[in-house]
Amino acid sequence: MTPALSDDSPALPLDGFRTGFIGLGNMGGRMARCLVNAGQPVLGYDTRPESIEAAGATSASSVAEVVTSSDIVLLSLPESRIVEAVVLGEDGVLAHARPGQVLVDLSTSAPSSTIRLHAQLLEKGMTLIDAGISGGAAAAEKGALTLMTGGDIQVLERIRPVLDAFAAHIFHCGAVGAGHTAKLLNNFLNAIALSATAEVMVAGRKAGLNLEVLLEVLNNSSGVNFATLNRFPKIIHGDYLKGGLTNSLMMKDVLAYVDLLSGLGVASPNSSAPLASFGLAQQMGYSDQISNTVVDAIGDVSGGVRLHNSTSGTDTSTAGKDRA
Repeated sequence: MTPALSDDSPALPLDGFRTGFIGLGNMGGRMARCLVNAGQPVLGYDTRPESIEAAGATSASSVAEVVTSSDIVLLSLPESRIVEAVVLGEDGVLAHARPGQVLVDLSTSAPSSTIRLHAQLLEKGMTLIDAGISGGAAAAEKGALTLMTGGDIQVLERIRPVLDAFAAHIFHCGAVGAGHTAKLLNNFLNAIALSATAEVMVAGRKAGLNLEVLLEVLNNSSGVNFATLNRFPKIIHGDYLKGGLTNSLMMKDVLAYVDLLSGLGVASPNSSAPLASFGLAQQMGYSDQISNTVVDAIGDVSGGVRLHNSTSGTDTSTAGKDRA
């Protein structure tokens, strides 16, 4: 097994692949733009035509047109139910699949659903590669995502030139479903770190600590994590790093993680904390805002605490209250 495919050799030419992309939203649009910038024409389909134009892709009129005109079809969709609808719909991917094609699911999908779809697609000769992504909008913008993949490693190597356009690291985690499994495990740790750090930072603010000093302490101590290093140095100055995973999507991912562990027969005593935190964010009116605003939801029920005093456009301190 090759642990990190894209670190082993330089990217190969993109010539020879006709690439289709379904779902050009916050992440998909950025990945498609990376492909276009690398010189790879992309045929895109999204329910919002303006997203296709923004990504620089050629607009397709339907899922069917993307599938019939592409060798590789990339999906970037919100959840398994939507992936299943796109793949299994009357005029969807499965209906138009042909031998030799590859479907790459970049969504955060349930591994059990991914495995079922792979079996159905394989009957038509189409191979599914599941590819969970990490790095957020900033990494997608730079073409520096990390991919956690599952499926046939020879197929993965063959399509690697396409994936290299938007990924700095490509890990092969095992059989189909392994990539999406690794993604859910990673996202759960992300949810834990973000929600726990949000709670600590609100407490630090209310205790009268200098938050910049507190972050320096945490980042040089055993409490260091991705949120202390990369999120909160911005948040304490009113920059919530808009464009990333929303609170509702974070909640969806944590619930998917709980379902995964239930199926594996693994206890999940730590899942209650992020479920409570992101559930609170939803109840306080932050569902569709970036998950970093979970700190404001915790602040709301802790006496109206904010980590910053900004009055600029990046200040979301009243957003939850206005919509609750």
